[in-house]
Amino acid sequence: MLFLLLTGAGIFYLLQHVIYKKYWKTGLDIAVDFESHSAYEGDTSYLREEITNDKRLPLPALEVNLAMDRSLLFSGEAKENANVTDQSYRRDIFSLFTRQKVIRRLPFLCEKRGYYEITNADVIGYDFFFRNSYHQSQTLKTALYVYPGLVDSRRITLLCKAVSGMIVTQNRLFPDPFCFSGIRDYHPSDPMHTINWKASAKGQGLLVNQSDSTTSIRMRIILDTEDSGILRQEELTEEGIRIAASLSSRIVRERMELTVTGNGMNTICLKEGAGQIQTLFQELSRISIRKPVKRLTEELKGEREHLQSDIIYVIVSKNQDSETVRGVASMAEKGSRILWVIPLRSSAEYTAGIIKGVNIFKWEMNAS
Repeated sequence: MLFLLLTGAGIFYLLQHVIYKKYWKTGLDIAVDFESHSAYEGDTSYLREEITNDKRLPLPALEVNLAMDRSLLFSGEAKENANVTDQSYRRDIFSLFTRQKVIRRLPFLCEKRGYYEITNADVIGYDFFFRNSYHQSQTLKTALYVYPGLVDSRRITLLCKAVSGMIVTQNRLFPDPFCFSGIRDYHPSDPMHTINWKASAKGQGLLVNQSDSTTSIRMRIILDTEDSGILRQEELTEEGIRIAASLSSRIVRERMELTVTGNGMNTICLKEGAGQIQTLFQELSRISIRKPVKRLTEELKGEREHLQSDIIYVIVSKNQDSETVRGVASMAEKGSRILWVIPLRSSAEYTAGIIKGVNIFKWEMNAS
């Protein structure tokens, strides 16, 4: 009797091994996706795992191994099966009955700006006795844009006032969207975005925000991401990208014409009324600050060949070396209206001095 039991167990073991080896991945579907395809620095987002066993053969244990950039940090209970080294690795174990689907949502913190992809998963299946394993590489295609974090709106307002100070004139031809001067009754010719809904709710009619006046505004932001010094200043470069993103968002919201360019990105044009801010943010997300780029002076040399008197040039650069200062000054000598925004750790780091025709805006990091 014992012999028969042992023989039967041996046959069962061999039979189940053959069956699992041949059919373990039949009807097996591994889907891994970022639930949202965009987020901002500091946001919490979710990775969705959907494992389907669409066959009659159960899977006692299925191991799914994923790797994604270490700047995306699993949080909460999702940290338990995660390990961070050169990347953020995750190992999940599933047990699936016949015709079963399992869904998990894994929270993670978007620690840094960037463009992130998950392209494959290593899948390992086990037989009934957990003695034999079967491997498969699953191709995945999911991506996430982590946009630059937006800085304090109050600081952007100060920057906008600096821009307004450069363009306010006595002609009073066009409204300056940055300069609020009061509230008045609504006229049929007023655009809808100027309506002050909060003030209107308190009265018996529509009221609109009234602004000071300037000439027509066109702006061109030139973003410098060159960081080739002996001591890298990545935090200042990243702050410059945040400034460009935040200022652009404000300008587009006010329906002004804007172009954003730089030595580490493609040129993005955002005309009045065009909802292209997402395209810009995606481009800013893709900037690699460790990739060698041409110097800002080369970028400015090309700008000088096509200067336009009706454009406000906003240069965002942490670099204050003599070559950069001469490049910025040469644009001002051509009569351009220039605002140079310089990210700094503290005001003591400012060394560019006074540049004729150039408005300097010292942007201290973490200042309130």
